[in-house]
Amino acid sequence: MTDLLRWSTPDLALTFALDDGPVRLVAVRETGQPTGGEPDPSQPLVEVSAVGHGHSSNRQAGTVLGQQLRYVRHDETPNTLRIVQEEPATGLRVTSVFEARAGVRAWTEASITGPGSLELTFLSSLVVGLASIDAELHSAANSWMAENRWSKRLLRDVLADIVSDSHQHVARSRHAVTGTNSWSTGEQLPIGVLVDRRTPYALGWQIEHNGPWHYELGETRRGGYLLLSGPTDHEHQWSVDVTADKPFTTVPVSLVAGTDAGGVFAALTRQRRAIRNRRPADDRMPVIFNDYMNTLLGDPTTEKLLPLIDAAADVGADYFCIDAGWYAEGDWWNTVGAWQPSTTRFPNGLAEVINRIHRHRMVPGLWLEPEVIGVRSPIAGELPDDAFLTRHGKRVAENGRYLLDLRSPAARGHLDSTVDKLIDEFGIGFFKFDNNSMTGPGTDKGGTSLGHGLLEHNRALLDWLDGLQTRHPDLLIENCASGAMRMDYAMLSRLHLQSTSDQEHPLLYAPISAAAPAAVLPEQAGHWAYPISGTTREEFTFALVNGIPGRLYLSGHLNRMAPAELELIRSALAAHRVILDDLDTLVPAWPLGLPTWTDEWIALSLNSPGTSYLTLWHRAPGPSTITLPLSRASVDPLFPAADNDWTYTWTADGLSVTTTTPEPSARVLRLTRTGDRT
Repeated sequence: MTDLLRWSTPDLALTFALDDGPVRLVAVRETGQPTGGEPDPSQPLVEVSAVGHGHSSNRQAGTVLGQQLRYVRHDETPNTLRIVQEEPATGLRVTSVFEARAGVRAWTEASITGPGSLELTFLSSLVVGLASIDAELHSAANSWMAENRWSKRLLRDVLADIVSDSHQHVARSRHAVTGTNSWSTGEQLPIGVLVDRRTPYALGWQIEHNGPWHYELGETRRGGYLLLSGPTDHEHQWSVDVTADKPFTTVPVSLVAGTDAGGVFAALTRQRRAIRNRRPADDRMPVIFNDYMNTLLGDPTTEKLLPLIDAAADVGADYFCIDAGWYAEGDWWNTVGAWQPSTTRFPNGLAEVINRIHRHRMVPGLWLEPEVIGVRSPIAGELPDDAFLTRHGKRVAENGRYLLDLRSPAARGHLDSTVDKLIDEFGIGFFKFDNNSMTGPGTDKGGTSLGHGLLEHNRALLDWLDGLQTRHPDLLIENCASGAMRMDYAMLSRLHLQSTSDQEHPLLYAPISAAAPAAVLPEQAGHWAYPISGTTREEFTFALVNGIPGRLYLSGHLNRMAPAELELIRSALAAHRVILDDLDTLVPAWPLGLPTWTDEWIALSLNSPGTSYLTLWHRAPGPSTITLPLSRASVDPLFPAADNDWTYTWTADGLSVTTTTPEPSARVLRLTRTGDRT
């Protein structure tokens, strides 16, 4: 006999099957959403493998130990559900934890009930049964200067169909998406949305880890499964010993549901806001000027910075960040680590530049790459080997850098003293924390597997960030890793801002900017706006528009610009601040669908109940018309405010937009529904 355990949050309802087999998650629905086809009731909630208890498959599903788990008990509090299972032969105990937020956050805890140990080689964070694989998967590739490239595909196109009758086997093929190394989003985003093609049902997820992760989808006899996890042995050289006194906890994942892809992306937005460790300082959403992109490019000096500081203050920037190179006497790449201001770049000291920022009542910021020490840095010889990631006792070196191990007190002490000194000496209120070096599979220091050493380091990094913000509650930190190569919600649940790309071409930045809210909150999406003096008005405007529907991250040689160009920047900042007033409540939507890399027209709408901010990009030369399926509203050009080259007409099909410019162009509109206009 099967009992059903139903657990609901204000947003999500989960149903579990409890009987003499393993616990199964048999339904995930929006609270109040009608049920449709139900998932395969045979798929275990937890999949787990161990040395001596493997299974012959590339899949992480179908594990022997997972099938042998048995329900023990469950415990409920107002916001948490814990389901305990045990495997009698090994004494393995696993607890599945579900935490109510805007969606559900979940993870798995493992230990041994008696003496001895078990070397785990895989443990899922969550496995969900699917009613069918007749579904469309939305997922995103992510790479340097080409971030947030969303696509959709049919699951049946990647999963072999070999089931012909009830006694034959189901295909063991899988669709696997895996993040490797310390760049959690270096190739793929740990996010997906699955849309059922038969019923109005969609499921969304994200894996919240700043290192390796894995998810896979596969077919079962009566449907399919979605499996979410952190590092694995098969994919990441990970294993860990668990005992009664040494438990292990997987990385957390988030789950949401809805009726379509748009509803699920909206639900993911609400979930990200719910899991964010927001501080009072995060209520400030300053406009930050950074001297790097299309400007100084890692070569700051007093002579170059002082006029830039004056110009940034004049257009209305709130913070001024000095980017890479401020510490370097020559090449900035392999000398990082000591973090002492260069005496040749700043003959009168860095304080002269910082004081100019303060005098303009801007907050000074510095670029820092805290996790690396250049092989030519004096600190490389002063810190012990224990401060670094090592393999077989040798320091891991990557392209002229050693990689700190944040489990080490020596490494932590070095970073704490570095950051505290810069804050105390210069009044630094903002850091751009970059990460341009990958670790490889990890470290075996202390006898761990490579993957588990990296997992422990990644968690120590998060702990270090938590401690830093506790000591300096007013400090704001940008998350950067060669742009968005570590754009995950382990990091972003803590940090203020995410650099969305290093892309230097405005036309190529447009799809990155437009698609970013599918992966990161609009109020955390730091989009570069780097207008170039001497370009046409439309080119200049296009570069500014890229930054407006998120967190405009200003750059460019403002001190060389004509008065009309500076006035256009001021106008863009004014429009941006209108959106900033509501940004942390707005929900993204894409009237033309999530953009692809080569789309001619791109549209992003940031919505509240009464008002929408619609950003439109046209990336081809010459006149063009597009119709967006939107509800009728009043249309106000927000940027540029005075515009005769774009026209807007409501038709029975929606908003018809026409551009007559002979070159690519972009606009930002405010749409106010009847009765809501202010």
